[in-house]
Amino acid sequence: MTDHIDGALALSWMNTFTEDFHAAQQALTDLDRQAGDGDFGTNIASALRKVVAELPTADDATFASVFTATANGFLATGGTSGPLFGMWFRAVSRSTATEGTDTDLLAQGVAAGLAKVQTLGGASVGDNTMIDALAPASQALLDASTGGLTVDKALTSAARAARAGAASTADLLAARGRASYVGDLALGVEDPGAVTVAIFFEAGAAALSA
Repeated sequence: MTDHIDGALALSWMNTFTEDFHAAQQALTDLDRQAGDGDFGTNIASALRKVVAELPTADDATFASVFTATANGFLATGGTSGPLFGMWFRAVSRSTATEGTDTDLLAQGVAAGLAKVQTLGGASVGDNTMIDALAPASQALLDASTGGLTVDKALTSAARAARAGAASTADLLAARGRASYVGDLALGVEDPGAVTVAIFFEAGAAALSA
């Protein structure tokens, strides 16, 4: 049982996410080639290289410093997804107290980031974007907060919700982003941004249960 995410756990979460993303990068690139311009995997990999270069050492890591470094790496990356993820991570980085982040704070930070991304990108659930994974994950965290779940259990719930949301994008016609240009040709193809959100929450659940 984990009550809060301190610097060491935040660093483990981000390192796990980086490893898991790289393992999935080719598959995500293939998804983007079917529904976009094929540069999603390359752009996110570039962002993560910047993140790794900025991450604090294990001795200096706090939840805020790890996610601030993550936000900075994504904001310094081109394309559409990098800045959107960056703004989301920036909101998450602010959801902390002295000892780290608990379920309540994480739920608030993820929800604030979701609102920011929706304001900037204009997407809603059903538009076949990262929002289709991020919104249900955010709701799962809010429900976990209301239910008094510890943060490890909350992340497990969020990961399941994000993965289900990502899977749902295969049945959606895109209303935003490059996938909207190809119409029916994108049916059956999961949105790579939504899948990446699922990978992120799954990495958090794995890091906290290790």
